[in-house]
Parts: sequence; C-alpha cells; structure tokens
Amino acid sequence: MSVSPQKGHRQVALWLLVMCGLVAAMVIVGGATRLTDSGLSITEWRPVTGAIPPLSDEHWIEEFEKYKTIPEYEEVNYGMSLDEFKTIYWWEWGHRLLGRVIGAAFFFPMVFFIVTGKARSVLAYKLIGLFLLGGMQGALGWWMVSSGLADRVDVSQYRLAAHLSLAVILFGLMFWLALDLWPSRKLNASKGVALGAIALTAGVFMQMMLGAFVAGLRAGRTFNTWPLMDGKFFPDGYFDGAPGLNDFFETIAAVQFNHRIGAYLLSAGAVWFYLSARKTKLESRARLVLAAVGLQLVLGVWTILAATPISLGLVHQAGALGVLAAALYAAHGTAKTDTP
Repeated sequence: MSVSPQKGHRQVALWLLVMCGLVAAMVIVGGATRLTDSGLSITEWRPVTGAIPPLSDEHWIEEFEKYKTIPEYEEVNYGMSLDEFKTIYWWEWGHRLLGRVIGAAFFFPMVFFIVTGKARSVLAYKLIGLFLLGGMQGALGWWMVSSGLADRVDVSQYRLAAHLSLAVILFGLMFWLALDLWPSRKLNASKGVALGAIALTAGVFMQMMLGAFVAGLRAGRTFNTWPLMDGKFFPDGYFDGAPGLNDFFETIAAVQFNHRIGAYLLSAGAVWFYLSARKTKLESRARLVLAAVGLQLVLGVWTILAATPISLGLVHQAGALGVLAAALYAAHGTAKTDTP
C-alpha cells in the first residue's frame, strides 16, 4: 500500500524525535560516567566484541588488571576492590552499549524509509550523513578516552568538549530535520528577530561547551557560593594555567567563571528575544525559550551551591538540551524551509 509523501515524512519526523530522545539519554549517561569517575574503566576500544561484558570471575579480573595499568588507578583509585571496579565498569559499559543501540536504532529504520520511498533524494542523503556523523561520534569518544590512559588521571577537557559538541550537533540536526518534515507554516518575523533567534541558539551551544569544560575539570565542586565566587566577582586563580589563550580553559576558576558569565549573557539574550517577539506569532516560542533559560539558570545556581551532586548535575545537563530544543524550535519558526 502506497503512503503519501506527507504521511511518510511525518513518520520519519516522529522517528527522528525518538532518536533525539536517545541521543539526550546518551548525553546524560555520559554525564553520569563523568560524575562517577567511570569513563576510564574500560581501557580498550572494541566496537563489536566490546558489547559483551565480562561473564566470569576470570574475565572480571582480567579487565581489572588492565585498569590497574593506567594512571587513574595508581594515583586516584589505588587499592579499590573488584566490586568497586565493577560499579564504574558497568557505568562505562552501559554508556558504550547505548551508543551501539542508537546506531542500530538509526540504521535499520533509515534503510526501511529509504527502501520504501518515504525518504527520497535529498532526505535520504541527509539521513545517511547523520548516520556517518554518529559513527564519527563513536571514534571521537575513544579519542577522548585515550587521552586519559597514559599521562594523566582524567580525559582532556578539550577532547571532552569536542565529544559533547558533536553529540549536541547531532541532536540539533535531527531535531531541526524533524521540524522540517512536520507540517507547519513559517511564522513571520523581522530580520532582526530571526537573526536573534539564530544567535540565541548559537549562544546556547557555546554555553553547553563552556559547561563541558566545567565537567572536564570537575569545577562544579569548587567555588560553591553565589553570586560571588568565594567572596569575589573575579576569582583568584583564573590565570594560573598555561600562558596564552589556554588560560581561559585550564583552571577551575576560569572555566567556572566563564560558565557563569555565559549564563548571565544567555539569560539577557532570552529576555531581549522575548521582548522583541512579543505581539508576533513567534511570542509563544519566545516565551518557551525564556522559561527554559530561566529554569536552567535556577538549576545551575542550585547545582553549584550543592557542590554538584550526581542527581542535580544530570538534571542540569538534561535541562541544557531542553534549552537547546526550545531555541531551535524558535529559530525554526523564522526559517524558510522546504519539505525534503
């Protein structure tokens, strides 16, 4: 039975939204591996055979012995028990398994939609491109992990930010494409408001990257006061890192200060966008962005005052994706899009 192009596109859009949910789950689980110090527990990249966890005591001991060879064990977790190792291992294994599940959940429906004609020409190429980007994300994840296996006790915060950035880009591209495929009409907005929506979306992305540096240096567990940072607006120790531009991303004081300032600027941008979009058809979407940013700001302050417990850290990370989705939804309303 043939399916109309519009109905077929709506089915693809629903599937893409489900995929966005899975990518969001992947980001949150990745945050949990970071907060539980689990990311280096698996010291090898085995894309196929790595899906099978240790199934015997012998295999568990073998994996534990591999972990004992890296600096994190020697300098941070020396003397940990096998049961303690199993806890961090399961977090990282679950993170990698979810990545494999996402790959399968994307590949097989993609093939089905292409074969049945529900995703033709340009749309088919877009889906294939997204799948290839997902594959790159797996390789980038291992590149990140490998930075913590030899000369340091943690992964590089720069590689962590790169890994998160690609995940966020994938989320954003899939969400935007789903909106393209869902029947809707363009909401008229002035050029300034349209550019503002795009700039606000870019600002959300940059703020998420600044958050990645906070996570990379565990900066959320220091300077746990607000609005000042241990009594000062500009904290001590900002320029104690490597000289040059690296100063901005090398110290706990620097990355937390950057993230705080980013939050204030983003909040101001959300207020401006809402005021600019009032009494237009874009007002409801601008209001959604303002509410999402406001809630995320409150969560951020709460998280820092509580010294970043795992639960709040993960809720804050999920909130960032919610803010991004709201900003994309608003920006899409001002964009001229043609159904692929």
